[in-house]
Amino acid sequence: MRQFFIPRIEKIEPSQEGVFLSQGIARGVKPSKKIVELYSTALLRYRELAEPKGVIETISVQDFSQVHSGMGMNEKKTPLATIYPQSQYLALLAFTLGETISQEITRLFNNNDFALGSMLDSVASEGADMATRVGEQEFYQFLMVKNQCEPSITVLLYSPGYCGWHISAQKRLFEYLRPEEIGITLNQQFLMVPLKSITGVLVAGKRDIHIFKNNYSFCHECNHRSCKKRINELKKRDKEINNGHIKSDLRASAKGRGSKSI
Repeated sequence: MRQFFIPRIEKIEPSQEGVFLSQGIARGVKPSKKIVELYSTALLRYRELAEPKGVIETISVQDFSQVHSGMGMNEKKTPLATIYPQSQYLALLAFTLGETISQEITRLFNNNDFALGSMLDSVASEGADMATRVGEQEFYQFLMVKNQCEPSITVLLYSPGYCGWHISAQKRLFEYLRPEEIGITLNQQFLMVPLKSITGVLVAGKRDIHIFKNNYSFCHECNHRSCKKRINELKKRDKEINNGHIKSDLRASAKGRGSKSI
């Protein structure tokens, strides 16, 4: 299965709170009128300039082992190395907001409009992060259509450059997925162009395979610990499912997903 998708912009439109947090404005702190105006202007630019598109392709555990190993520079022990062999299904994902919005951010900084440039950069980064959820829903929906999805299944994205998976693995990932078809290329430092792009592997499996202790040797170098938030959300969903409040992790959101195949 190889599938392209284009999410509606409102489905990857970041919240004011999320953008302000990325700007260093803590919850409960009332931003100035100027900051709110900058956010509104940046959001309008984002809506006008973002050109979201993505591609997903299924991959076997055996083939992904080669992608995962990359250039042999991974940490000796990583969460993903334990997680993906326990998966039921795997798929590679690439997504981009396009070159135009990256060019606008560069233009603003070059013109010394650092305030708006920084705000637009935060809006675009948050929007790209939100696209991971759309990709997870896309893969989940594909499995549902194929009747390959159990109520207890969870789909999560893991990306090179995080949690001990060395960024050089991007080279193998690009060779397999060929995201050049949606305008994403890789430079010699394994960084993506356009910058507002994401790649990774979508791991579909039982929720408990995604739950791990963040006590790996590299964890002390991490300054965001986003894994803790994801794991806490999984545990919360476990309670909701056990209490009969929801049937599965992504089923409700997948029904109203904001993307379409092309």
